[in-house]
Amino acid sequence: MVRRMGMVIGLKPEKIAEYKALHAAPWPEMNAALTAANIRNYSIFLKEPENLLFGYWEYLGEDFEADMAVLGAKDVTKRWLSLTDPCQQPMATARRGEWWSFLQSVFHLD
Repeated sequence: MVRRMGMVIGLKPEKIAEYKALHAAPWPEMNAALTAANIRNYSIFLKEPENLLFGYWEYLGEDFEADMAVLGAKDVTKRWLSLTDPCQQPMATARRGEWWSFLQSVFHLD
């Protein structure tokens, strides 16, 4: 079963060009790690001038928390996040420890 997931985070204005450049040429090994974590159809959109990033993916696995733990422990993920995280800014309403804020799905058209 496909689990469609949306999330949002802020993007620091001074980091927009850097963030776009990173995602214009993502590392193949980072893409492979995402695929191994059962993530498909991953897209990130930018809304300017608010500088909001909206991420969407489809999760095809059976244990999201376990897959995310494995993904997060990978060296390539740590290296990638060391570049992208400084560009981002959690939402003011983010829960404690939350980076990207996951959104509630309210509609889907097949």
